[in-house]
Amino acid sequence: MDLFKALTGKNPAEFEHAAHVLVDTPDTELFKKLVKQEDFLFDFVKNNVAKRIQNACNKNNYKNLLDFFDYYSPSYAPVIAEVLHQYDNDELFEEIKNKFLEGTNCQKSHAAKFFSFLDNDKIIELLPKIREFSESDDEYLAANCIELLSKLNDIESKICAIEKLSSKEEFEQYNAIKFLVTYGAKDSLPQIIEVMKQSSLSENIASAIPFLTPIEEILKEDFDSGILVMCNIVSAIPEILSPSAFVDYNIFEILENLYYNNLTSSSALLLRITKNKVSELLENDEYLFDCDKNTKDEINNLNKFLSEIKTRKLNSLLYDELYEDSDFVFFAVDYVDDIEELETLLDSQNQTLLLKVLTILKEKQVLTPNHKEIALKNITNYEIKKVVEVL
Repeated sequence: MDLFKALTGKNPAEFEHAAHVLVDTPDTELFKKLVKQEDFLFDFVKNNVAKRIQNACNKNNYKNLLDFFDYYSPSYAPVIAEVLHQYDNDELFEEIKNKFLEGTNCQKSHAAKFFSFLDNDKIIELLPKIREFSESDDEYLAANCIELLSKLNDIESKICAIEKLSSKEEFEQYNAIKFLVTYGAKDSLPQIIEVMKQSSLSENIASAIPFLTPIEEILKEDFDSGILVMCNIVSAIPEILSPSAFVDYNIFEILENLYYNNLTSSSALLLRITKNKVSELLENDEYLFDCDKNTKDEINNLNKFLSEIKTRKLNSLLYDELYEDSDFVFFAVDYVDDIEELETLLDSQNQTLLLKVLTILKEKQVLTPNHKEIALKNITNYEIKKVVEVL
């Protein structure tokens, strides 16, 4: 019998047998194969396997799960930790604590997940190490330790991350944002959004924000900030985010609500960006080739909805965002046909915006020496000036 196929299959007799072999032996090679296939199994299959592992555990074999600590999977680590917690005792705790202090990153990651099931007073002594490992390059170890810091309400580490939002290094800012999102520091959202507005990693940052606060909540509290987050999320598809993001972020439902109940210059821009993005995805088969049926259906339904909205109607609202201080101006200029409106931005003090406007004018084949002369009066950055001069 192929135990892997049996464990991931639909036959109760076969998967129950395979689960018992996995735990009773313990069959570390089979578990290793499960971990290696992490990215190739559907979520519902991995959920089924996790339940089957849990059902195969009992007071006589639960310690065998420690042999699986050499391989980490976010799909199975929680159930392993939960079972171990069910049979927790002083001896087991000390063994797992030693793995956390001295083991491999995989072992430490499993141990940290186990600690998340324990009372705070049992793990508070490990706080210095939890802080240390929260900065690990191993994403699972870091995330599990950050969750522990949140569980312990470790304000010191949270304050440290918030301070890093002011760093001049964008990757340090981004790592601080990932920390705060995993920590669940909702009160840091306004600062995170301000960083997003200025960062070249704005799409990556926007993609993380809904894991801290749902988009729907942001829209209620600060409408334009919520729209800006969504503009960056949609723009990140498919280069940074999979097309499945349309499902994951509930984008279709949000857009429908915006169109019928809150159509403004900013929400019209989001609809325009999404309309363009969906068309791009549907015109290139490779973008949707690996997507599941649910994602493809969602995109097709979204396309049908957007196709019924007149592009001219959306574009007519975008001109309200054509001013230098608008958070949406960099998005809006891509959809403006009126040359005179674009020309009004050539007096901007934002040198990056000036370069983008000049580039758009060139693409429209209307760029003149006078346009460049006006813009160059406000361009002091050497690299940008050189690019403008050769446009």
